[in-house]
Amino acid sequence: MSDTAPRNVPVGNLQLGGNRPLFILGPCVIESEEFIRDTARKIHTIATEVDVDFVLKASYDKANRSSVSSFRGMDCRDGCALLSEIGSELGVPVTTDIHTEEQAQIAGEYIDILQIPAFLCRQTDLLEAAAATGRVVNVKKGQFLAPWDVSNISEKLESFGCENYFLTERGTSFGYNNLVADMRSIVWMQEQGLRVVFDATHSVQRPGGMGKSSGGDGYLAPVLARAAVATGCDGVFMETHPDPEKALSDGPNQVPLAKLAGVLQQLKTFYQALRAE
Repeated sequence: MSDTAPRNVPVGNLQLGGNRPLFILGPCVIESEEFIRDTARKIHTIATEVDVDFVLKASYDKANRSSVSSFRGMDCRDGCALLSEIGSELGVPVTTDIHTEEQAQIAGEYIDILQIPAFLCRQTDLLEAAAATGRVVNVKKGQFLAPWDVSNISEKLESFGCENYFLTERGTSFGYNNLVADMRSIVWMQEQGLRVVFDATHSVQRPGGMGKSSGGDGYLAPVLARAAVATGCDGVFMETHPDPEKALSDGPNQVPLAKLAGVLQQLKTFYQALRAE
């Protein structure tokens, strides 16, 4: 356990930690340029109305799809450049996931937060490449790791000179095609001096649960998000889509865009009430 309180992590003109929750919001994947531009604008309008800080999230490529026939996405540089352009237009930071050292270098030219996928969270070379960009790094805690195991990840990042990073809790493997979110993980990781975001949508995923794609219980994402905020997480990662049933990736887990405002307002209220004590 660290005796040092978690330090705030600057993200563009925002920060993770403090009196305002940070939300990481967006669709699972860039389905098309028109789609991501339109969805990003709608999310921005909602976040402005609710008065919450958010980082725009979308994957340019879904490298770990269940089936070879599943939709992947687009080229790394094209996708990162597009996200950067949209972020600049809206005045918000952007994030996306990377899978190789080469992608880290490319994304580092455009992206504010480089996300390390859960399956790759212990890949030393990838962590080193992400740290070398000077960007903020978000590491998804692997479904196979105990909360205290992330100390090895933070030690790697710091040894590579990365000062601004955080961990994301996204559930732990629980039998076949299922995950369980243990809210104690948030506390245990924070006790290590880490800022912790909770991934509400991937925590309700059922990996490979539909045979050639992952299933999930998207309607439970807001429920787990409320529990995580009440536990004391520093931010919430939540994928959202205008029509989850038609999403090209991870549709069963995404929060319908039409319900996003209500979910954000509730989570904001929970967050502020906890810190007012």
